[in-house]
Amino acid sequence: MNSQEVLRIIDSICRDKSIDKEMIYADLEAAMVSAARKAYGQVEDVSVKIDRITGQISALMEGRPIAMAELGRIAAQTFKQVMIQRIREAERGSIFDEYSDKVGTVVTGTVARFEAGALVVNLGRAEGFLPRSEQIPGETHHVGDRVRAMVLDVEEKPNQVRIVLTRSHPDYIRRLFELEVPEVGERIIEIRALAREAGYRTKVAVSSIDSKVDAVGACVGVRGSRVRNIVDELGDEKIDIVRWNESSQILIANALKPAEVQEIALCFELNRATVVVAEDQLSLAIGKRGQNVRLAARLTGWDIDILTPVEYNKGLDDMVKALRSIEGVDDMLLEKFMTMGLISVGDIEEIGPEPLIKELEVSEELARHIVAESAEAAKRLAAEAQAAKEAAAAAAAEEAARAALEAETAAAEGEAVAAEGECVETDADAGEAMAGETAVASETPTDLVSPATEAEKSDG
Repeated sequence: MNSQEVLRIIDSICRDKSIDKEMIYADLEAAMVSAARKAYGQVEDVSVKIDRITGQISALMEGRPIAMAELGRIAAQTFKQVMIQRIREAERGSIFDEYSDKVGTVVTGTVARFEAGALVVNLGRAEGFLPRSEQIPGETHHVGDRVRAMVLDVEEKPNQVRIVLTRSHPDYIRRLFELEVPEVGERIIEIRALAREAGYRTKVAVSSIDSKVDAVGACVGVRGSRVRNIVDELGDEKIDIVRWNESSQILIANALKPAEVQEIALCFELNRATVVVAEDQLSLAIGKRGQNVRLAARLTGWDIDILTPVEYNKGLDDMVKALRSIEGVDDMLLEKFMTMGLISVGDIEEIGPEPLIKELEVSEELARHIVAESAEAAKRLAAEAQAAKEAAAAAAAEEAARAALEAETAAAEGEAVAAEGECVETDADAGEAMAGETAVASETPTDLVSPATEAEKSDG
């Protein structure tokens, strides 16, 4: 191998493996030193230098030049093993550095194989690992399928670089919006909050720094074209895009859409929002298996309770009845409780006396008395609710038993009627049989009559 071939091979390795050229030269020199020591014994003074311009190799052992081509087969094998190991280590380092900078970005690859439910994705120079926990529930892949995912983490293992991918992380939605919506990528539109249940539904709150740009409209696109691309990428996962607002009440109302909200009471001490919706909007506000209100709570950062007007008013009435008899509690103080977002005796029991003393400036004795009375009222109301629930369950069980008995009675009567019908049918069949026998007898042929009978008729 001449000098030009050495230079060409080094350039090819650096280009294909994305390894620094100087590192390759250093690894080659170290591998040649190991080969020389293998051939001549463990001598100390061995040096090899490769000219970076001409590719000329010069080797010295204890000051005397040696020819690398004459080291023999064993030395050549040693050089090969050392060089392969050094190149692999350099390549792993290069891959680690490259993908460490790509953490949080979207990459595209093809499914190479499956490992215990996880996907191994070919990313080109490296393989990504998509665990089952980071896949979208219900999504299926096949070998050779194109896969888009976000780099979640990069770990350097002894023999490999482990690139962990994700398709279920909430930030994956954020990156897709940055790719599909130019205004989001340019930071004209900002994704202020995001809540996701992978494979089912995602809520995104957006705002615009430019008053001329409609944040929601830009993210949805013309006839939903932009958000449709993201939905298709996620396997038809529903995406709700809501408008961000600094007011928690407005933000909560937006987050609970498509349900219409009547009233919102905020309790900052409990970080709880009590939302009142009409009876016909209750199931829509809660969502399937509580999904809508759960995602809205994550999006806004508030614990959200959904109540109907009847439930809301009952909580207020119970609180007023429990506290009005306390000396020092008047209508103005009760109004302050409602202003604080306290709409039931359970809320007062939960916050304790300190907020009442600090916010409402009531005496410590009165505050503790109010909390104690609220706790007693909460226990009494809970017992009444439990009793009513048990009574309703007993009534339902009794009604079910009565319905079952009526069904059994109806079934027995039906069987009796059916049996009676069978008896009538049997009698009818017997009558028909007897009539048939009579008809047969009357139709007996005359040639079967005895001769004596004919003679008797003649005599007569």
